[in-house]
Amino acid sequence: MKLNKLLLALAASGIATSAFATNGMFSHGYGTKVKSMGGAGVATAIDGMSAATNPASMVAVGNSMELGLDLFRPDRHTSITGNGGGGNFSMDANEDSLFPIPEFAYNKMLGANRSVGVVVYGNGGMNTSYPSPIVLFGSSKAGIDLAQLFVAPTMAWKLNDSHSAGVSLNLAYQRFKATGLEHFNNANQSSSVGNVTNRGYDDAFGFGVKVGWQGQINPNVTLGASYQTKTDMSKFDKYKGLFAEQGNIDVPSTWALGLAVKASPKTLVAFDVQRINYSDSKAISNPLGPVSGGGVLTNKLGADNGAGFGWKDMTAYKLGVEHQYNDKVTLRAGWNHGSQPIPADQTFFNLLAPGVIEDHLTLGVSWKAANGGEWSATYMHGFSKNVNGSGSIPAGFGSGEANLKMSQDALGIAYSWKL
Repeated sequence: MKLNKLLLALAASGIATSAFATNGMFSHGYGTKVKSMGGAGVATAIDGMSAATNPASMVAVGNSMELGLDLFRPDRHTSITGNGGGGNFSMDANEDSLFPIPEFAYNKMLGANRSVGVVVYGNGGMNTSYPSPIVLFGSSKAGIDLAQLFVAPTMAWKLNDSHSAGVSLNLAYQRFKATGLEHFNNANQSSSVGNVTNRGYDDAFGFGVKVGWQGQINPNVTLGASYQTKTDMSKFDKYKGLFAEQGNIDVPSTWALGLAVKASPKTLVAFDVQRINYSDSKAISNPLGPVSGGGVLTNKLGADNGAGFGWKDMTAYKLGVEHQYNDKVTLRAGWNHGSQPIPADQTFFNLLAPGVIEDHLTLGVSWKAANGGEWSATYMHGFSKNVNGSGSIPAGFGSGEANLKMSQDALGIAYSWKL
């Protein structure tokens, strides 16, 4: 398909770069300015990238274009303790530790009340890269690498002077590989032996829809809402013995509500609540187990209701402040909190995907250039979070506990200009 080839070409050019996201497997926000505000942007229209948060914002940003790049650095440390099968270890999973994540936005006004455009961004992903094998998993270096690219053509329109609506078609691309899972590559553990591990990268394509609304309640208060459907993805054929439903990882649905208040003529405060429905994807939400005493999975990997990572749905709270310091400089800061999605009894398989960070601090600045363009920069720190296992390693694998720890930092820059 021509669309698949286009998405694959964008990925090959570096747009879909591997990353480990921050609210579970999702980014804490989209666009340099919104990221600086803790990801809060459902009720704001800061720039063209705002459409990735709420498509309705596009009709308020005018003719514009933006290019941006984040450098993302996760720090992942895991351990196994008390294991009778000899799998005890304490190890970093950071052989791959710095990930560039580009983004792009274009918006064109069709008169005063309608706009069309497109946003391109990394939606999220998972990554671990161990320097040596995890004994209970396999005999080669362990790790996974999942990256998600969204290309979202968007249309927005003003319903009246106070309200706007928008819709995006999310054209999605995923890339994945797994290594070091040889001990699951057998008929006791997998429904498709030979399609579990060490098969190189595989690609998947899919689509979904995102809709949004923004309404100015009075001169100082704006509300917003957005809903993103589950993104139905094609299957990873090379890994149909690893992921439930024969290699299927759909991108979960989300919904979000937002409030923006002008606290003063130069200061804006934004607050969002976002729900991420990881239960939409069996490969993400199904638990690992039960496991027989001989270490045989009852819900085999790759089966229709096969074992997964056991993630729960999660809610993220995002608070951001924007202050216009002077005619050229705008300052931003934010806080993002979400209860991490991994239960203590599901940490074993999540040695491959320790997405446990809960709290993030963000800072940012924009400054207007002499040519009329605008430079923006952002910094994010994800505070270290530990999740220690509780009954996490089944007796068939020698019992004991798997423990997860993660922190992360990101630094981004973007340039935007009016057309």
